[in-house]
Amino acid sequence: MSGTNAQYERDGYLIDLAERLRAHGLPADRVEATVTDLAAHLEESGAEDAEAEFGPAEEFAAQLVPATGERAPQAPGDAVETWRWTADTYIDEELLNRFGDEGWEVERVDALGRFVSHRDLAQPQRWEYRRELVTRGREGLDERLAPDGWEACGTWVVYAWFKRPRAASLGPAARVESPPPVPERSGFFSRKFYALLAVLALAVVVAGVSVAVDDGEASSGAGFVVGLLAGAGTVAAAVWALQLWRGRRRP
Repeated sequence: MSGTNAQYERDGYLIDLAERLRAHGLPADRVEATVTDLAAHLEESGAEDAEAEFGPAEEFAAQLVPATGERAPQAPGDAVETWRWTADTYIDEELLNRFGDEGWEVERVDALGRFVSHRDLAQPQRWEYRRELVTRGREGLDERLAPDGWEACGTWVVYAWFKRPRAASLGPAARVESPPPVPERSGFFSRKFYALLAVLALAVVVAGVSVAVDDGEASSGAGFVVGLLAGAGTVAAAVWALQLWRGRRRP
């Protein structure tokens, strides 16, 4: 296939795909962003045959539209797995993307800070995630990320999480051919998180010993330690809850 013919075929494929995406109800700005990403992928990869790279335009459009959040209703017989999990703030993005590569799509973050996820057993697709700090509000954040295909999938206090399908960049390779089973764990805490709790506990003990030495009586130090431990338990619980809602973890 000559360079001119290859370019013509690629352009024809992308035009056809854009029309099919619009027919599926995808907003015009999302259609433009998706087609632009696909064109860039073809250019970078040097692929001359867009249909060989992505598959028939009709089938590829059907994959892209459900994945981008404009999902068609599922038939009653469709099999979907669900899973809720949480992680501390040191590793949430890492785990989100790991599980996203296994086909897990986050729907929302619940009141306990857990990622409510599902996976389509018939056509599991890969997802990628990012987290944004929203301490000053999220005005304009959704609009700023939308052109790149990012869609909000959950918030918790000062964080917002976004997802996007990898089909736009990977094409048919975004499908998970042999998805692993649902993870047995639902909680993932990093060593850094446990180290933080250990530091808090050590600080409590040191403070109690210091009080005992100053007063000259072990009982006062013991009482102080008990009081501090009770207070530290509250602090630790607060820290734990804080980490939970941020969503990070790793086995």
